[in-house]
Amino acid sequence: MSPTVQERRERHRETLRSDLIEAARQLVQEEGYDGLTIRKLARRVGYAPMSVYSYFADKQDILLALAEDRFAILARRIEENTSDDPVEALRAVMTEYAAFGLGNPNEYRIVFMTEKTRPPEGMTFEEMEANNPAMLALLTRVEACIAAGKLKGDSFAIATMLWSIAHGTISLMITFPFHEFGDRDAFLKQMCDFALGALEGQDIKPLSDNPGSMCRARLAPPA
Repeated sequence: MSPTVQERRERHRETLRSDLIEAARQLVQEEGYDGLTIRKLARRVGYAPMSVYSYFADKQDILLALAEDRFAILARRIEENTSDDPVEALRAVMTEYAAFGLGNPNEYRIVFMTEKTRPPEGMTFEEMEANNPAMLALLTRVEACIAAGKLKGDSFAIATMLWSIAHGTISLMITFPFHEFGDRDAFLKQMCDFALGALEGQDIKPLSDNPGSMCRARLAPPA
């Protein structure tokens, strides 16, 4: 069955939006935060600036779209790095996250170190997080460690603590490259071992009265 006119329009719109996100990613990699402007983005793809505004209201919207896109790519990289050992599978999440951040420092700064003051239009921050494939991959592997008796406690709290340590480590290594970290890969492994070792044997309590409810709802088995 041939696609309808509406379906062709939607497909065309999705393609153009993808082109804009890719062009925004290239600008960020080449010029950093200041290089990402609506005017430069329009020039990069050959659109009129007003055409870009039909896809993104402002620079914040572009950053959120970039974040969504990068999290999707990171999730695919995580899923390609599996292990029968649940702890090693969890370690792979942190390893891939670090590899992405250190391999793309400009992009990491913009996407992961720029404050998100509001969610995308028509979505709450909770919904945005619930649809974050990288966070869901991390939660899934934390849950597997809990099921195997390797970790204990609230999965969302554990995932948040691991993400915090990974993000802090990567951010520091990017923003203070002159600091003597020694061998980079060895330092990252030490930090990963430290984080996982610190959680072993502890019963990690929830971070709030209703922590990560939407994320956990996505993980819950069907009734």
